[in-house]
Amino acid sequence: MPSYISGSNITDLCRELSEYSAFDPKLYEKYHVKRGLRNSDGTGVVAGITNICNVHGYILNEGEVEPIPGQLIYRGYNINDLVENVEAEDRYGYEETAFLLLFGHLPTKKELETFSTYVSLKRDLPNGFVEDMILKAPSKNIMNKLARSVLALYSYDDECENKELENEMRTAVSLIAKLPVIMANAYQVKRRVYDNSSMIMHPINYEENTAQCILSLLRPDRQYTKDEAQMLDRLLMLQAEHGGGNNSSFACRVLTSSGTDPYSAYSSAICALKGPRHGGANLQVIHMLDNFKANIKHWDNEGEVADYMRRTIRHETNDGSGLIYGMGHAVYTISDPRAVILKKKAFELAKGREIEAEFRLLETIERLTPEVFLEVKGSAKVMCANVDMYSGLVYRMLGIPDELFTPLFAVARMAGWAAHRMEEILTGGRIIRPAYKSIAKERSYVKLSDR
Repeated sequence: MPSYISGSNITDLCRELSEYSAFDPKLYEKYHVKRGLRNSDGTGVVAGITNICNVHGYILNEGEVEPIPGQLIYRGYNINDLVENVEAEDRYGYEETAFLLLFGHLPTKKELETFSTYVSLKRDLPNGFVEDMILKAPSKNIMNKLARSVLALYSYDDECENKELENEMRTAVSLIAKLPVIMANAYQVKRRVYDNSSMIMHPINYEENTAQCILSLLRPDRQYTKDEAQMLDRLLMLQAEHGGGNNSSFACRVLTSSGTDPYSAYSSAICALKGPRHGGANLQVIHMLDNFKANIKHWDNEGEVADYMRRTIRHETNDGSGLIYGMGHAVYTISDPRAVILKKKAFELAKGREIEAEFRLLETIERLTPEVFLEVKGSAKVMCANVDMYSGLVYRMLGIPDELFTPLFAVARMAGWAAHRMEEILTGGRIIRPAYKSIAKERSYVKLSDR
């Protein structure tokens, strides 16, 4: 780097930029700016209409927010009904969920079989793609590799700029099929290059569904139980969609509204999900759990757990954030239906195993958080566990490495992103462009010789 832009010089320039960029936070109120596109009561600013998903966690009763048990509804179907019926028939549900989100209705048996087969057959990556895009350009971060790989697939698609709905759908289904394979390959290359570990890359088994494929590609011996595959399948179902207002789905819709290609729109969603405020929350729960496990002598002693939680909320322990990760949600109040379903299934699979004690510690944290927050902060806000409270530990129970927690979220959410892109194409009609209030003052130009 040239000396005139290095060291203390760049530090000074950045400090000056920070000082110039600062402004009084009261200006947000003065100009009625809704930060984060959120209203003053925490509800989201209505930016569109959707027929895909409803995330329901409260009602407005005479202008006041009234908490209710959370509901997650895909295309009019309650997620509880979808999961319960799949379990009653002892089968897998992610492909059915993806079909529902994409096409707007539940598939017939024949439609589901055809769709599932098509997804399996589309898992292959283009010739030379693994060598050129993954092996030769490894990344420490798998989300980064997913986003780059999706963008790169544009160059392998002769119809990449074809905006006809049928081609858009083919592209979406192809990415739903390929993301698990890209993720597994990127992880194996990361292991070899950065972890000094063996790289094991299995061929695709076209008889496997999405959950089975993921476990098969990640495990050295390719072995997994039916219970394990169905547990992962349920988690994929729960994370497939969560409304158009979440950060990554909105990012996908924003780019779609500009008329750009699907690969650009979907890679933007992956990049949004990569952020720790969005898709990385389950990993933060795991890090918090590891910290609690290391510093609480008796995990089953509620007094000890509560005491450590008090210190955590006072910014004295864990990462110093003062947060109990996995607790609270922007919409859900009394309960997050995803967390309720996942917790029940996780305890069934963990029962009698060593990891059961960790689930029970999380359950204790979940139960104590509201009262400890009230004691320390004086906040009586209704607070529930969100899906991230238990999803990370479920991944660990399935032997999935920590660095794949958020990529797996992306694999599941690909179906939801695709549904929102299709809806934006069909019903949007205008480029999404919110306004920003400028507070910059006009300045007179100063000649270079006078600066």
